[in-house]
Amino acid sequence: MNISIPSNHAHVSLLDKPANSITYASILESCKCPNLGKQLHAHSIKTGFRGHEFVETKLLQMYGRYGCLEDASLIFDKMPRRNLYSYTAILSLYMDLGFYRKAFSRFQELLREDICLKFFVFPVVLKICSGFAAVELGRQLHGIVTKYQFDSNVYVGNSLIDMYGKCGSLDDAKKVFKMMPERDCVSWNSVVTACAANGLVLEALECLERMSSLDNETPNLVSWSAVIGGFAQNGYDEEAIGMLFRMQAEGLEPNARTLSSVLPACARLQKLSLGKEFHGYITRNGFMSNPFVVNGLVDVYRRCGDMSSALKIFSKFSIKNEVSCNTIIVGYCENGNVAEARELFDQMEHLGVQRGIISWNSMISGYVDNSLYDEAFSMFRDLLMRDGIEPTSFTFGSVLIACADMNSLRKRKEIHALAIALGLQSDTFVGGALVEMYCRCQDLVAAQMAFDEVIERDTATWNCLISGYAHCDQIENIENLLGKMKEDGFEPNVYTWNGIIAGHVENEHHDRAMQLFSEMLSLDLTPDIYTVGIILSACSSLATMERGKQVHAYAIRCGYDSDVHIGAALVDMYAKCGSLKHARLAYKRISNPDLVSQNAMLTAYAMHGHGKEGIAHFRRILASGFRPDHISFLSALSACVHAGSIKTGSEFFDLMAYYDVKPSLKHYTCMVDLLSRAGELSEAYEFIKKIPVVPDSVMWGALLGGCVSHGNLELGHIAADKLIELEPNNTGNHVMLANLYAYAGRWSDLARTRQKMKDRRMHKSPGCSWIEDRDEIHKFRSSDRSHDRSEEIYTIIDSLTPNLKTQFNNCSVNTTC
Repeated sequence: MNISIPSNHAHVSLLDKPANSITYASILESCKCPNLGKQLHAHSIKTGFRGHEFVETKLLQMYGRYGCLEDASLIFDKMPRRNLYSYTAILSLYMDLGFYRKAFSRFQELLREDICLKFFVFPVVLKICSGFAAVELGRQLHGIVTKYQFDSNVYVGNSLIDMYGKCGSLDDAKKVFKMMPERDCVSWNSVVTACAANGLVLEALECLERMSSLDNETPNLVSWSAVIGGFAQNGYDEEAIGMLFRMQAEGLEPNARTLSSVLPACARLQKLSLGKEFHGYITRNGFMSNPFVVNGLVDVYRRCGDMSSALKIFSKFSIKNEVSCNTIIVGYCENGNVAEARELFDQMEHLGVQRGIISWNSMISGYVDNSLYDEAFSMFRDLLMRDGIEPTSFTFGSVLIACADMNSLRKRKEIHALAIALGLQSDTFVGGALVEMYCRCQDLVAAQMAFDEVIERDTATWNCLISGYAHCDQIENIENLLGKMKEDGFEPNVYTWNGIIAGHVENEHHDRAMQLFSEMLSLDLTPDIYTVGIILSACSSLATMERGKQVHAYAIRCGYDSDVHIGAALVDMYAKCGSLKHARLAYKRISNPDLVSQNAMLTAYAMHGHGKEGIAHFRRILASGFRPDHISFLSALSACVHAGSIKTGSEFFDLMAYYDVKPSLKHYTCMVDLLSRAGELSEAYEFIKKIPVVPDSVMWGALLGGCVSHGNLELGHIAADKLIELEPNNTGNHVMLANLYAYAGRWSDLARTRQKMKDRRMHKSPGCSWIEDRDEIHKFRSSDRSHDRSEEIYTIIDSLTPNLKTQFNNCSVNTTC
């Protein structure tokens, strides 16, 4: 019989002679094509080798190499005699395909057979334990290994280390490693990988560094890749990249696996320039054909906001599958291009890509993150209509966030009812999302009921409830909830405290928030970057610079001060505490300022009346390529007011249309204030009449202030009438009108205004001053006796007053002389 195979196969001539078992074995071991293997299988049957133990074992191994489960199972089931090699072949195939239960069942059959076990079956069987993460089963198999005295075999030892590492039992892995009489590079790599996989990345690095000193083994690419991957997977992104460079310095170049493990670290760090370096290396070394590397590269560009480059790589190099499409969809959504994300989502089926639940979740989450709640609910309804796909806990998490932000009672109940219908209300993640939603909607009764429904509560679920109570200003219940949390077996962590402190700050209990921060430090809980951001907000509201400096010092010790969010909070805090100098210093420490931090510095200049510096800073923002938002323009216009620059103010106001920023009432008020202070009162009044919004008291107050300064009685009357109409009981409006009459010499009108104020018992609000002493704020008002030490304070004032008068008189005499 002639078998149809390409002429370039060297073994074709073997079938021209009478075939024997060795011939078949030789050809099957070198077979490169499953179709050729099937022809050989047919040939072996016709030449009388059906049921031949040796030949059928080789056929079984061949089918196993190509993942042909049906063909392999058929041979195995019909084999009259099975040996250890045939069992090993079928077990390997099951393991490769992830059929761990079937593999274990076959292994149990093997144990019942009268077949002597040998060492080479155990590296395969131990993978069953890794697949199930069943460490107890692994220990039982370890016992069998010891019984057969295979534990001294280096291959079996390496497999035991690998199994224990993947099952999370690192101590057992280390014991096996230490007991091995002979170790090789694979042994070291196995223990390095086990340490890295279990989060002990520093220990993994230590093992890598000890390889050469203890066993004279040089770390290879596998060793380094395990450590680099461990650092990246455990959030040590900078360290992962540093280890990659260190590996290259040792003379080893990364492969596709190394690159695919380090690219996510680069993406999370959002280092676009480094990402481009990786892109160049990947291109030069021919890795653009590897789908994992390509997807990692797309993710780098996506997270860095360079969607143009991400899309180019996706279009040209990516294998179009659900993972690659989802990466682009998420990138579009993160950069606000939701329409493009939806277009790709709709095209996926035309590209032959099945839209799984992750694709639907990505799209729904994208709508929610961009505040397109109606679209999110519409897509959620579409998902419910699809056969074969059901919403998951993550789907509900996104939709419940939308419910909270929309504050729609009907939708809240609708989604909650659906979660109950699907049996997800008791799910930890969904239950936590329900608790958070009801808390954000100020419905603590419903939040408590949703919390009670959760079967397996965790720390995060408790944190949702406790932070919800803090958010709703139910501070008195928090101590009790913390006690119940501990009774439930969970210790409050930094996130618990963050939620409590944030609730205090939101509800303006700033002093208590500061006390909680001090308590947190005394409990040996390390405040994280979010804690620092929250507490800096409290310092800003209290205008307490000394406490702010203490928090700043803590941020410096932790390396948080260069973070863009903390930097912006520090700038804001120092500006509100009256120190523009410190605000500038904090701004300069920010490693990579974003628009928020730029706005914080711009607002600081405007707040302190440094108009020219504010204008210059805004021009630098534009030159740096930022797209200014409504806050940027508001601060820039305020700077123009302080600088008295009508021309620049008009330029910036006109620029808003170019950047698609719609002017709000505050922007219009800034323009009125700018024109009024410059004496362009008629222009300011005409401006008010033309704007598309209803002027408020602040705008009329700006015009009246300009009229008082420049003595325009006619327009001042108009502005004052509007002000008093809007705020008839505001004493300040009547005072400004009185000042206008005084400036114009209208004494009878002045007297009438003051009499009206007297008749209505209107009093000017007293000014408020405060000083900070020893971490305590002392507030004072005119004629105020509410302070605890008021008697002592007034005694000191009485003793100082004669001295002040004497000093003043002496100064007056000296000046006259």
